[in-house]
This record gives sequence, structure tokens and C-alpha cells, in this order.
Amino acid sequence: MIFDMRTYVCRPGTIAAHLKVYEQYGWGPQTKHLGQPVFYAVTETGVVNSYVHIWCYEDVADRAKRRAAMQADPGWQEFMKKSAELGALVSQTNAIMNEVPFFKPKR
Repeated sequence: MIFDMRTYVCRPGTIAAHLKVYEQYGWGPQTKHLGQPVFYAVTETGVVNSYVHIWCYEDVADRAKRRAAMQADPGWQEFMKKSAELGALVSQTNAIMNEVPFFKPKR
């Protein structure tokens, strides 16, 4: 099992608007293809104006298959267009992580 941790940083004062666009246009198509995230939260301290979400996949092939289906979804493409129009995102960081042997995530 692998985990895809994604961290996004928004311009100051835009994170609420960005998350609203995501909730309205992105959440449905993303969870349709990726399932429910393991974790989704805004940052309280540290790198402010950022949020993190973590997705779980069986392996890299499962991740590639699901993400390709999401990218092809017209609903996801609409979200990407709306997000680009808003222009809130400054940066994105992704990390693919492996679980340790003694940890078994809830599904």
C-alpha cells in the first residue's frame, strides 16, 4: 500500500475561496475516482495558507489508473479550469510514502 501526500500553498487571503471552488467542483469528481482521502486538512501553524490531503492506493499502478480516470473526467477538468481562473495556488508538493509494517490503515 502507498500513500500520496499532497501539500498545496495558496496566496495569502485566497485559501477559503480556493477550497470553496474545490468543494463545489473538485470534491465530487476526485472522490468518484480516488475514493475518500485518508486525511484532508488546512494548516494551523507552520506553512500557513496551505492544506494537505493524503490518498491511499494499493500500489503505483493503482494510483496511475485512478488518477488517469480522474484527469479524463469532464467534471475534474471543469474544476481545474475554475481553479486556474481563481489563481490562488502558489505551489504544490507531492510525496509518495510507504506504510511501515506495523501500521494498517483504516479503510
